[in-house]
Amino acid sequence: MTKKVLVLGSSFAGLTAAFTLKHDLHDDVDVTVVSPRNLFVFNPSLIWLPFGKRDRDDITFDVAPVLDEHGIDFIHQAATSIDPEAQTVSLADGSNQSYDYLVVATGYYNDLDVVDGFRENTTTITALPAAEESEQAWLKYLENPGDIVIGATQGASCFGAAYEFLFNTSYHLKKNKLKDRVKLTYVTSEPFLGHFGIGGLPNGDKLLGTFLKKEGIDVRLNASVDHFDDGAVTLSDGEQLPYSYSMFIPPFLGQDFLKDVPGLADPKGYIPVRDTYQTNDHDNIYAVGIAAQVTAPWQTPTPVGIPKTGFPTEQMAHVAAVNIASQIRGQVPHETKEFADIPAVCVMDAGNNGVIILADKMLPPRKHGVLIPGPQAHLMKLGFEKYFLWKMKGGHVALP
Repeated sequence: MTKKVLVLGSSFAGLTAAFTLKHDLHDDVDVTVVSPRNLFVFNPSLIWLPFGKRDRDDITFDVAPVLDEHGIDFIHQAATSIDPEAQTVSLADGSNQSYDYLVVATGYYNDLDVVDGFRENTTTITALPAAEESEQAWLKYLENPGDIVIGATQGASCFGAAYEFLFNTSYHLKKNKLKDRVKLTYVTSEPFLGHFGIGGLPNGDKLLGTFLKKEGIDVRLNASVDHFDDGAVTLSDGEQLPYSYSMFIPPFLGQDFLKDVPGLADPKGYIPVRDTYQTNDHDNIYAVGIAAQVTAPWQTPTPVGIPKTGFPTEQMAHVAAVNIASQIRGQVPHETKEFADIPAVCVMDAGNNGVIILADKMLPPRKHGVLIPGPQAHLMKLGFEKYFLWKMKGGHVALP
């Protein structure tokens, strides 16, 4: 009998898992993707959207026809509950989907309630609609420019995007001949520059410090935000930073319905997993990407999260898909990869410059780690965007 695999999520992790399974097992598996979003969004390019360098058509595609080309069904609905005993998932339209194996790749939502006033008084770029709102705010800002504050709140994990947006903001201030008139400040919960939520890399703090000094950017490290007012952010130490424009990265949270399944998820909606990405209590349920719980091997004075987007997400999804294929073949899951052992690979853009970030492991202790600055990083990010969208549209997930 053909086994049914249900994949919850249509972004990096979900599509990677779905394509990998279908390409491996072909007609021996029935793969269905369930998601409230029918657009795949190349999130790394959201840093450019507020400045008019990209729009949604440039960095998205409709997943339904792409999945259909590969014999994968798509249901455009949100999952609302999971019943592990009955092996069913309930959907928002009231229907139920059964499964033999389940991949939870439900991603995140922004915790806009992390501090008072976030929703009303600042912008963010960690989702497509939010980035489009940031674009409107930027256009309004150009009509009446003033000081700018960019940052990442306590509990945030996507520090790379914060740095990228910061340096792109500085670049576009220059292009608009505003750089000498504007005070630009970076506020971060990181204990030091270049922590990135991964413990930092050798000389990263010095490199980023040089970037900040060159661009004339003030910084507040180990900062906790107390609240946002209309036109100002107040830090927990009482300092108030006025702004005419701001963008902050909030923490991410897992989907609420996952917390309703007894023993499945933690209070943030993240699911504890083994190194096979099977959940602790259910051999046929996997969690990958941001949905998977990762514990930091450190404590910081101000809480910081761990980034699970991008390359780590793909790696987790591949491991899960290989193990499900093994189970369907009657074998024991054998593919393992601790999150900490996944290589760190990132290209950080800075307008017309950037930094290539490479390390042998996501989390310390590491043997190797390096940051390579230069304009080639900007060109690499432009090229990677085109390559990755082509790769996902074609289902070429076996490629790097």
